[in-house]
Amino acid sequence: MVPHVLFAALTLTMARGIAIADEEYPSRAITVVVPFSAGGAVDVIARVLGQHASRTLGQPIVVENVTGAGGTIAATRVARAVPDGYTILVGNLGTQVSSVGNYKNLPYEPRRDFAPVMLVANSPEVLLVSKDLPCQTLQEFIAYSKSNGRGLTFGTAGVGSISHLAYLLFSHLSKTNFVMVPYAGDPQADTDLVGGRLSAAFNQAILAATYVKSGKVGALVAASPDRSAVLPNVPSSVEAGMPDLQVNAWTAFFVPKATPQPIVGRLNAALQKALADVAVVQRFSSLGVDVPSLEQRTPSALKDLIGFEFNKWLPLIQSASSANNQR
Repeated sequence: MVPHVLFAALTLTMARGIAIADEEYPSRAITVVVPFSAGGAVDVIARVLGQHASRTLGQPIVVENVTGAGGTIAATRVARAVPDGYTILVGNLGTQVSSVGNYKNLPYEPRRDFAPVMLVANSPEVLLVSKDLPCQTLQEFIAYSKSNGRGLTFGTAGVGSISHLAYLLFSHLSKTNFVMVPYAGDPQADTDLVGGRLSAAFNQAILAATYVKSGKVGALVAASPDRSAVLPNVPSSVEAGMPDLQVNAWTAFFVPKATPQPIVGRLNAALQKALADVAVVQRFSSLGVDVPSLEQRTPSALKDLIGFEFNKWLPLIQSASSANNQR
């Protein structure tokens, strides 16, 4: 009987310790891990929300950029972190969905190794082209690319990134073939696009707007059913004649799977408060980022979104991989 009593006492003590830790959370600085380079779309969103949530939670929130392997290095780090709410991943379509199809020995399973906290932003991808190309519309670009074969280059933020997915979907729908050039992040691809060293690239409206409005690059289509508020002169995919070209570059917060639910709830509440702030909403709007609806901002809704995206993208990724292996 004594061992059972000791075990019960130990279990009760551990439970009380966890409860106390939950109640005191957060008691120190929180690290938000961004899987991409500073200045990118995900980084900007993380910093805007982190600054606001820091005031709500009463502790510093440190944004750390951990780049490489399409964001999977950062995601792996968070998946293996202590599940205490002090290490958070700012994930996206690339880290949480396409990574499964693009990396055979992925060290984590997105649906199993993370607890969803909240979807925080939606943003359409935009097809950008070099200003040197003689193309003013999507259809002109498709015709031009077919006439030039694999002479055109298409930049992405690396295998498995959202811009890579957008490239795969566009190539599939348009039946075009480019030389795909992977970069460490979208900003690096944009630099070469502006410099005329790339023919085309996809990027989120949050970053594309600056280059488009300054005339440094052309924008042919927003990969969404509606036009982007920050790029009102760029036609939607529906208007451009390719309605299935829809790529939502969403951003969401995740924590390691065993993180206590009270901590997940506290983080969700802090992010909800940030997205209810008029100043944050206006900042997002100026960046071309849409704030998700209240229905979209629950942990369960984020879990459902991941499932939907898996069904949409994995077949396309697997098909592209199979085609590459046969070459």
